[in-house]
Amino acid sequence: MNPCVLVIDDEPDVRSLLRELLTDRGYRVEEANDGADGLRVLYDKHPDLVLLDLTMPEMDGWRTLERIRELSDVPVLILTSRDGELEKVRGLRAGADDYVVKPFSGEELVARVEALLRRRRSASAPLERYEDGLLTIDYLEHGVRADGRELALTPLEFRLLCAFVDHPRQVLSHQQLLERVWHDPRAISPDQVRLYVGYLRRKIGSGGSRIETVRGFGYRYRPPPPAEQRGQG
Repeated sequence: MNPCVLVIDDEPDVRSLLRELLTDRGYRVEEANDGADGLRVLYDKHPDLVLLDLTMPEMDGWRTLERIRELSDVPVLILTSRDGELEKVRGLRAGADDYVVKPFSGEELVARVEALLRRRRSASAPLERYEDGLLTIDYLEHGVRADGRELALTPLEFRLLCAFVDHPRQVLSHQQLLERVWHDPRAISPDQVRLYVGYLRRKIGSGGSRIETVRGFGYRYRPPPPAEQRGQG
């Protein structure tokens, strides 16, 4: 199935232009005219990429981007009329993947969309091994080491750990973890998530604190800083 692009912009003319540009290239396009509606479409349709306007009424692009990053690691391409360097830096630091200034060239925008989707496909290729300054994971053998110690994880604990390290620094909600790890969120309560996160932290040991509780939202894994990773390599 062709990739799906979600366009979140309060200007009908811009949405119409983007729909024409993208459908001509074979993309499927979903539209939303504000941030709140965009989040609903994101949850329902699971697009492969989001084009996000910053200057919208009610929930603006900044707040929408923040909520997107709490829910998903989908690539986000910001659209804005602001051409200042500080705005670009702020957008990228907030979790955007690229930035296009209005008025934009249709060919440039499509090229950037294609580049982000290629990068996402490459990043989603199956991994055989993960390693940082704390954890080493062999995905094929289901082996895990923490600070050089072999960990005895149950299959569920292994899937939970992989969910965290596959989305470093991203907040994963109880609902997301139930879907990714248990695969049936209706059968398990959020209390089970808290219970198994506790088990996992204890097995990891002193490094278990890197699985952080984000009160009111969920959990995230913060890998050791690059300097620590190099020092232990």
